[in-house]
Amino acid sequence: MTSRRLQVRAWLAALLAGAATACSPALDWRQVRPEGWSVALLMPCRPDAHERQLNLAGAAVVLGMLSCEADGHTFALASAELSDPARVGPALRALAEAARANLQGQIDGRAPSPVKAMTPQPDAQRWQLHGALPDGRAVRAQTMVFAHGTRVFQATVIGARAGEATADVFFAAIEVRP
Repeated sequence: MTSRRLQVRAWLAALLAGAATACSPALDWRQVRPEGWSVALLMPCRPDAHERQLNLAGAAVVLGMLSCEADGHTFALASAELSDPARVGPALRALAEAARANLQGQIDGRAPSPVKAMTPQPDAQRWQLHGALPDGRAVRAQTMVFAHGTRVFQATVIGARAGEATADVFFAAIEVRP
């Protein structure tokens, strides 16, 4: 083959690769059902699972978290089993405050949590926040806390432009499934 033909083929291959990338979705939604959590949700990417022990509302708990990054956002769902119904409200408040404090954030708006079949709790809320990451980069966050029985949850979408539309798809797909 001539050098000119090789250049044309290389150019066409690069053009096709670029076109295929442009058509690929930034968010690849998939259903996730964490074992033992009594919820199902859609994640826009394959989540990593993490656990850590922490003090939540005055008691040591194991907090599990599923998280992934896609389209410049981090999507996460954290959960802990409390075993004591009296600790659910304080734990929901503590989770919400931790989300705000982690960003040194300001609350832009709040509304009741819309998760279907959750256990009714006055502290089940959704917030829109703006703040900064530890490195100083400005971010927006959408955070929602809710409970099912004595299990508490915190769902979060965080990124430079984490607006309601981005979070609405994520939050609307969370379902309690006993």
